[in-house]
Amino acid sequence: MDSQEDSDDSIPFPELRLFLEDICCDLCRFLHSADGTTAPELVTINREAFLGVEGAYADIRVAPPDRAAYFVEIKYGYRFEELPRVFARKYGTATPELSEASKVVLVVDTEAEDGWQIIESQLRKCLPDSLPLQVWNWRKLAARINACFQTSIESLNEETLLEVRTAIDRGKGFHAFGADSIHSYVQDPLKAMLIWHFGFWRLRQLRESTGLDATKLLVPGTYRQVVVVMADLCSYSRYVRDTRDNELVRQLLTTFYAHTRYEVINHGGMLYRFVGDQVVAFFGIPDQRPGYVLDALDTARALIHIGNSLTHDWQRRIDHVQETGGLSVSIAMGDVDIVRLRPFSRTHLDTVGEMINIGARLNSAANSNEIVVSNTYYQNMPHEEQVDFEEIESIEARNIGNIGAWRLNCTEDDS
Repeated sequence: MDSQEDSDDSIPFPELRLFLEDICCDLCRFLHSADGTTAPELVTINREAFLGVEGAYADIRVAPPDRAAYFVEIKYGYRFEELPRVFARKYGTATPELSEASKVVLVVDTEAEDGWQIIESQLRKCLPDSLPLQVWNWRKLAARINACFQTSIESLNEETLLEVRTAIDRGKGFHAFGADSIHSYVQDPLKAMLIWHFGFWRLRQLRESTGLDATKLLVPGTYRQVVVVMADLCSYSRYVRDTRDNELVRQLLTTFYAHTRYEVINHGGMLYRFVGDQVVAFFGIPDQRPGYVLDALDTARALIHIGNSLTHDWQRRIDHVQETGGLSVSIAMGDVDIVRLRPFSRTHLDTVGEMINIGARLNSAANSNEIVVSNTYYQNMPHEEQVDFEEIESIEARNIGNIGAWRLNCTEDDS
């Protein structure tokens, strides 16, 4: 994650870059599964992927099955002369993460200024010889979107962006719920709600494995052995206090929401909700697919990267040096009840359960870059994952009593 000042009053560049990140993640997943031989869920996509150097994160890492991974950098709105500095910081040091990759895709407005060919030559020199550069300007990006989602967009403006979002959501819904054709598919409020909480490929799995339609995929009831993941930004109040520009706070929170949601649904989980600087997710609702317990831990590790990247970026944009940053994460396991917020509602649902309170208490005991888990979750983890955790003193949880807990300290090298 990197930032530059806006230079266009019509479309704020930070929001545009975040939007294009979303679009490119969805586009890459669809492109690699378009031939029908690769399931979308087998394409691994991460936001803020650690590159092996402190403070260096790729915007997106795409790993198709049976192919080398590659990186995608969204740099719309950057001044050309700033790009070599950014690339040198991220890709100028040889690391295992770079040696295993096949290319870097740069999404940039090549016509924003004069002299693009010179800048492109400089960028290629910033990359290792084994890592070629592929440039997508708006024309190339639009062509891929049009081919993949059967649209006909040309220019880049706010209306076009909304059209792109609608087209991609229609493509997700068509994949998840089916229809006679992509153009006959109707995205009703219930389907839109489900796609917000779950990955589109996960919904298709559920529909095909259960034979149920959208109205019955997520229903009120008690769900057993659910894994609850909570993550909070560390020192959030101090960062806000020391940030003079409220727009910057809103921008960074939107980035936090977009990136953490993507990691949750990317790992097959259910995004539950955001509360200020906290994200809450469930694994094991509505069913318990194989590996869901470990999926929660993999998500927690990915969230650690997101927290580090976001607070690194935030620190570069304020004067006062913060003592801590990153995320604290907790994981608990137990029963959760889904309830309706109004009679017969299918779209207005909430959850209650002791596990949510336990997760909150565990989270309060976690420090920056730490994952604190309940004893029940620890006992259900694969043994090879348990060895990295250390038992800690029980945590007082108000009316619940004391909770047995384990801690994993994640560094940027192993999170």
